[in-house]
Amino acid sequence: MRHSHSSIRAIGVLFFLLFGVIGVHAQHVQEPAYQEKLQHLLSDKTPVIDVSQLAKEHPPILLDARPAEEYDVSHIASARRVGYGDFDLERVKDLPKDTAIVVYCSVGYRSEKVTEKLLKAGFTNVKNLYGGIFEWVNTGHIVVDDSGQTTDRIHAYNKSWSRWVLKGVKVY
Repeated sequence: MRHSHSSIRAIGVLFFLLFGVIGVHAQHVQEPAYQEKLQHLLSDKTPVIDVSQLAKEHPPILLDARPAEEYDVSHIASARRVGYGDFDLERVKDLPKDTAIVVYCSVGYRSEKVTEKLLKAGFTNVKNLYGGIFEWVNTGHIVVDDSGQTTDRIHAYNKSWSRWVLKGVKVY
């Protein structure tokens, strides 16, 4: 059977579109699993803000609830590292209790715990960044390194959690 040039081209375009759609679908298969993971991980006891809301709002004070080794690889510009395991309210004593604050970590678990502590201490305008810095980077927002320079490196916490980092260079 002989095919015309346009028939072969049409088959090629169909093949490309089919596998292009499958490829796009495969990238989004992870997203529902990530959302499900976050829903099980987070307690919903604290107010949250998503990345798109944060990117649109007047910049709040950003607090990074990760250890120095993660923060130094990359963090959201202007974020102040307050830690998690070593978090101390002394690190935020200069902030008025009604200051707009967003706390983040890798995915939101550690920052949720810091957010709870801030609320318990009387802070009234604190939110946890849903999906954390992973979601920030995955949605195309920039991060900076310890010298303030834009970087594509992202601390992926560990090999298991790194599957949720879809953009950038993973660092452990």
